[in-house]
Amino acid sequence: MALIELAPPLDPEPLRQAVAALEGYQWVVFTSGNAVEALAAAAAEAGRTWPVAVRIASVGPSTTRAIRERLHADAGVEPARDYRAEGLLAALAPVAIEGQRVLLPVSDRARDAIAVGLRARGARVDVVEAYRTVTPPGAAEAIERALAGPTDLVTLASPSAVEGLSGVLGPRTEGLPAAVIGPLTERAARAAGLDVRVVAEPSTAEGLVEAIRRRFAP
Repeated sequence: MALIELAPPLDPEPLRQAVAALEGYQWVVFTSGNAVEALAAAAAEAGRTWPVAVRIASVGPSTTRAIRERLHADAGVEPARDYRAEGLLAALAPVAIEGQRVLLPVSDRARDAIAVGLRARGARVDVVEAYRTVTPPGAAEAIERALAGPTDLVTLASPSAVEGLSGVLGPRTEGLPAAVIGPLTERAARAAGLDVRVVAEPSTAEGLVEAIRRRFAP
């Protein structure tokens, strides 16, 4: 059930300008497959291909797959295990980033941890809104129907999904049993009053499936 859907930025011009100036960056840092998709779509619209000299950092395996499939490029840096902003910053720690120009395409709800961390090391970071996350039409009615009976588990793969769920259910979010994809979603879920029973490790879709399987294994 979709609790969020993607929408273009309210002002698409900054993303267009970033795509037009890609050769001027030494690094592009992707924190989600959605950011890859948004940048790839903007590049395709402009008739641009990926500049081979621009290096790529990816937050994790699913984002790296999107980079290969949509940009036909490879990520030079990816965390070994911690697929969050903190893990990506740690993976970038050995890189000489001072003075480097870095493009960071993000959602309208993204945390600023990557930008803050890289700027603290002397990087020149341009943060560009690549897409927005919004609640899809009909989500409230669909959730009401789905939760009309007993619920064993609600699975949530992002803090935005938690926000969408709690925005629809309000106080009824309290106590719902939940499985979450990682620490950030866990934090958001607990803050919303959900009863978090499963936390994926690693923080991937595959990790979430395996954690749920273990939860219900006989």
